[in-house]
Amino acid sequence: MEAKTKNLLIILGPTSVGKSKTAIKLAKIFEGEIINCDSMQVYKGFDIGTDKVPLNERQGIAHHLLDIIPPSKQFTAADFVHLALDTAQNILSRNKLPIIVGGTGLYLKALLDGLFPEGKSDPALRFKLRQKAAQQGLKELWHELQKVDPVYSQKISPNDQIRIIRALEVYYATQKPISEHFLKTESPVKDFHILKIGLKLKKEELYARIDKRVDKMFEKGIVTEVQNLLQSGVREDSLPFRALGYKHVLHYLRGELTLEEAVELTKRDTRHYAKRQMTWFRKMKGISWFPPHEISSIINFIKNNLK
Repeated sequence: MEAKTKNLLIILGPTSVGKSKTAIKLAKIFEGEIINCDSMQVYKGFDIGTDKVPLNERQGIAHHLLDIIPPSKQFTAADFVHLALDTAQNILSRNKLPIIVGGTGLYLKALLDGLFPEGKSDPALRFKLRQKAAQQGLKELWHELQKVDPVYSQKISPNDQIRIIRALEVYYATQKPISEHFLKTESPVKDFHILKIGLKLKKEELYARIDKRVDKMFEKGIVTEVQNLLQSGVREDSLPFRALGYKHVLHYLRGELTLEEAVELTKRDTRHYAKRQMTWFRKMKGISWFPPHEISSIINFIKNNLK
């Protein structure tokens, strides 16, 4: 008996482009459920700044991987892959369509291309490498990486401290260059039929949406949200406080910025982030791009390509 095709729909694109609203429309038409692929929406309590869809706006569509971990914990790409796969299989078992929605390119890449199995972290080794970077300079580590893994060193920037340290950590922990590990990776979704829908707008229109979203974020009370989080014991150095918006609100609450400056800097940083997202997505293969308002074209494309 032939196995039933496992469809997986992915909705991606830059921040503010309209992924969530589009996904809800599609979920209603194709009997789908949404799996969050935003690295900050997984954190409990961080709602306004991450632009989570409120419960009363989800139109009865199930949303997964939202509000799943406390701000004190770190959520990795590997965590996302394991949970997203389990959730997708569960959705399929109920004869529904799993729809992955979000703009965190690293998570999507990990899901589509895989993570190498020996990729576990070594905190002690990483700490030593960070110390070395601080004492001798990042250039020294870059030269070290060039010697042990010339292939990977050419693919990353000499100023990319995170990836340089990670590559050296993997090399010293496994005695094998990270570039070799990547050659052996296998896609966790290789047995799925995947449709990738990218949403995009002209730069001026996207930036106008970003500005409007940031204004709305402050109107909704992101400052109060941050105050409440701090009062509840969430530390200022918690990872989700690095998300767009929150960083500048913290500066405002410390008296280092005016409210107007916090708003403008958040708009600027969000525009820069959207640009980086599009750079990342352009490197991904097999994306069919649509403006978000062309919903009928998106629906027809999905109807013609689902198996």
